[in-house]
Amino acid sequence: MDQTEDVRKLRVLLPHWIEHNGEHAGDFRKWAGRAGSAQEAMEAAADLVQQANARLAEALEQLGGPLELPQHAHSHEGGAPSHAHHSDPHDHDAHHHG
Repeated sequence: MDQTEDVRKLRVLLPHWIEHNGEHAGDFRKWAGRAGSAQEAMEAAADLVQQANARLAEALEQLGGPLELPQHAHSHEGGAPSHAHHSDPHDHDAHHHG
């Protein structure tokens, strides 16, 4: 695969990764209040995810900004069909409900 195609894919994938990371950071913050002695560590983890998102956003801008393909018909390389917005298939309900 050539670099131009890789850049196009990254311009589609990065916004999804940023959004998904943001969702997880929000969940970390929500659950931090219930974590007792682990609250500070969970809040710090959320901060780190937000810092990572800032760097990913910088990368996206350096690549030319977001690129949405027609009808969002693209493949998330390495992703699972059942959880196509990222490559780590898991059940969100298992994470978000105690």
